[in-house]
Amino acid sequence: MGVDKCMKRFSGTLFRDLLGVTVGSFITALGLAAFLIPNKIAAGGVSGLATILFYVFGFPVGVTMFVINLPLLILCIKELGMRFGIKSLYGTFVISFFIDFLAAYITQPWTKDPLLASIYGGVVTGLGLGIVFRSRGTTGGTDLAAALINKFLKVSMGFSLLFIDGLVIVLAGMVFNLEIALYALIAVFVTSRMIDLVQEGVAYTRAALIISDKYEMMSNELLRRMNRGVTALQGRGGYTSIKRDVLLCVVSQSEVTTLKSIVYNVDPQAFVIMANASEVLGEGFKKWS
Repeated sequence: MGVDKCMKRFSGTLFRDLLGVTVGSFITALGLAAFLIPNKIAAGGVSGLATILFYVFGFPVGVTMFVINLPLLILCIKELGMRFGIKSLYGTFVISFFIDFLAAYITQPWTKDPLLASIYGGVVTGLGLGIVFRSRGTTGGTDLAAALINKFLKVSMGFSLLFIDGLVIVLAGMVFNLEIALYALIAVFVTSRMIDLVQEGVAYTRAALIISDKYEMMSNELLRRMNRGVTALQGRGGYTSIKRDVLLCVVSQSEVTTLKSIVYNVDPQAFVIMANASEVLGEGFKKWS
């Protein structure tokens, strides 16, 4: 019975992930077909390379992306294992299909202003990719090539991605013009920020580090009045070498004023550091998904 439950849970999770990859791939394809491709904005990656080839040779963008991605995916599975498995293969196929499918119906770009196309194309594309990544999938692309470069040349993934995307944008500048390449850089930036927004969420929380001689009283007051967990970290003054506890407390944005009020009332001389915590998982905050 336990095995059956595990299988059902696995099947349900896989279905949700594949559904997320499908929806995310469609949205990504919409951003490409409606904004970026018709305006010749090759915003890095395999989609950017396919856009360049489309305008030079007339190859369909979706088919070109699939032809480029498939050998990369097969090589990644062979060299790096099945973590580049069924969801990556599925994502690679559906985004290629959706791009050519939508291109048949979107005969005119939704805007001919390259700046608007870069911004809105980046937003829509980033939204779709963020959903795909949250569903633990990929749409192929430069992350596959970067993974191979990392394995064989020992170059970091971040630098590999930057190098490949930069190479595609430079190529776009040579094929089209420098201005188009600059718009492509805007699209890359907006896309990356949108992906972060989708993955991390918009409900920013704040992490407070509190250093006070009255740390015990401070901890008790925070626990009593805010019902938030407080963690005592062992610290030592760099100049005085005096050991004392540093309190860590994570609160929502709306609770920051209350926290400051409590700290000030307990110890006006307390030293407080407030930092953004873009995602907090666990009790009292966002659930694990």
